[in-house]
Amino acid sequence: MRILFLDLDTLRPDHLGCYGYHRNTSPNIDRIAAQGVRFTNYYCSDAPCLPSRAALMTGRFGIRTGVVGHGGTAADMRLEGKTRDFNSLIARRQWPYLLSRRAGFHTATISPFAERHSAYWFLGGFREAYDTGGDGGESAEEITPTVLDWIERNAAKDDWFLHVNYWDPHTPYRAPAEFGNPFENDPLPAWLTEEVVERHQQAVGPHTAREVMMYESEANPRRPRQPGEVRNMRDLRRFMDGYDCGIAYMDRHIGGIFQALEKKGVMDNLAIIITSDHGENLGEFGIYGEHATADQPTCHVPMIVRWPGCEAGGVDNGLHYHLDFAPTLADLLGQPPFPGWDGRSYAASLLRGEDCGRDYLVLSQCAHVCQRSVRMEDWLYMRTYHDGFHLFPEEMLFDLADDPYQQHDLAGARPEVCQRAAALLGKWHTEMMQSMPSDADPLWTVMREGGPAHARGRLKGYCARLEATGRGWAVPELKRRHPQEFE
Repeated sequence: MRILFLDLDTLRPDHLGCYGYHRNTSPNIDRIAAQGVRFTNYYCSDAPCLPSRAALMTGRFGIRTGVVGHGGTAADMRLEGKTRDFNSLIARRQWPYLLSRRAGFHTATISPFAERHSAYWFLGGFREAYDTGGDGGESAEEITPTVLDWIERNAAKDDWFLHVNYWDPHTPYRAPAEFGNPFENDPLPAWLTEEVVERHQQAVGPHTAREVMMYESEANPRRPRQPGEVRNMRDLRRFMDGYDCGIAYMDRHIGGIFQALEKKGVMDNLAIIITSDHGENLGEFGIYGEHATADQPTCHVPMIVRWPGCEAGGVDNGLHYHLDFAPTLADLLGQPPFPGWDGRSYAASLLRGEDCGRDYLVLSQCAHVCQRSVRMEDWLYMRTYHDGFHLFPEEMLFDLADDPYQQHDLAGARPEVCQRAAALLGKWHTEMMQSMPSDADPLWTVMREGGPAHARGRLKGYCARLEATGRGWAVPELKRRHPQEFE
């Protein structure tokens, strides 16, 4: 058996044709979706990049691995301490290790991720690892030659697993100029009206409309597809076209991989998994070009599985975590899951169309903000512990069926839903804490160490910018909430 895993960084499902997007961004991905099963409610448990892949590879929530942020203690795996054996359990309980040591696969990864985040545990279980050398700043043309070379040398062999990591939808948007803009005459997403963009001019916090480049508006001249600000509809078009061109450019390279596999005669019987580590804020909360919250745009990810025996064109609408992939893969290969995995197999959904969805999900973010959210039914309940200087209220509630872009906070109008979601969050937290040898919740470790890595120590300078750009009204409240930033 042969398996191709396409790990496509920062990819929102609602910007793919197979998920209903009105722009033709993804014909090659769409082709695989028509041949396999598409998951519509698939979420990363922990966002963004480093926490997400830690949870995916280990099959465990960030609260258990300890990896919930991008800096400080919470960017490292928990130490095993005195129970550590000759080999650490970190690598030996990841699903690539199951593939290579139990199921007999030759495993390879083509990705700069381990070096980008100093996360070398990511390589555990891979027999080959190729670092494409750009720390995640690579464009597809810098990655594809390595993939094609590997295919040329290995495709005809049996029992291989190849992980390929593309980054083109990640900021800054980077499709080369010669790719052009196939979307210049296509309409923008309808919810982003002139009125909405005008309202976003008063949003505060990193990566909002006036500070797309995090805390300032100076665009990178080497990345002309991404503006430094979104002040009007022209800026919005440049921004949105930049993101969509990144997807389309990446999809073209994916098509080249498929052609190479077809040439080798292995495409028809190849298992293919297409997913992402997280999505992207594309205007929600006034945030542009960042994966900064524990919500729908950041945590909702695509999942497409073409597997022998699965239903072509199948759709799974159940709630799933991306960490559910680990036990699912074990199940599909007839292997027992590793002890300690938090995921639940959905193999029965793939093979028999059975409902394997969860009743609710808990989503976490501690790199840009500190938030935990509950996704249940059509609701998204958000609890903010550190607002990342966005002035989020402590509780927010959104009806995703009627308001998928989170424009109308219903927390005040529906307290009974908030109460029910808060009870589920408390239940989940109790279960997690009871299952761990340590009493430390890494969210509170982040808080004790000064807040999220991308916010820590930045407020004093940012307040000066707010005063200079007509948003000084926000400064007193930011100082009240974050006095430690001024000590």
